[in-house]
Amino acid sequence: MSSIKLNTVKMKLFAVALLSLMLQATTAHAVEAGKPLPALGLAEVQSAKGQFVYIDYWASWCGPCRQSFPWMNALHARLGSKGLKVVAVNVDAKRADADKFLAHTPAQFTIAYDPQGLSAKILAIKTMPTSMLVSPEGQVLFVHSGFRTEEAGQLEARILSALGK
Repeated sequence: MSSIKLNTVKMKLFAVALLSLMLQATTAHAVEAGKPLPALGLAEVQSAKGQFVYIDYWASWCGPCRQSFPWMNALHARLGSKGLKVVAVNVDAKRADADKFLAHTPAQFTIAYDPQGLSAKILAIKTMPTSMLVSPEGQVLFVHSGFRTEEAGQLEARILSALGK
């Protein structure tokens, strides 16, 4: 077989493999606005049924997570009594890493731990932090990837709008 034909075959195989991976990534139980939140196996999230819950996936190595925690503390302080529960789900394999992060960046809201990352896999979380707002009926209202302090006002406006405030 000539090298040109061999390269063409390799390119076609690569394209098929890439397409297959892309389809798998999009068809996993990816969290999506307008869909029900799948069962995550996290008691802290389960206990929030019947109220609005802001779920935030984070890890100790995540720089933007350090910025989002003070904002989530303020969000919890302002809107917790108005029906919003904030639950941050840590996906560090070692609890000590999460504890060290929390010693420097304390949380005044609920922390859940998922060291195997099972719930993150169910939701196909790819970016830290990734957050979502879930309605009292269990519908995902929106999903947000990353955190920038300059976008916090827009994010809070979306939450306030959902709460009807």
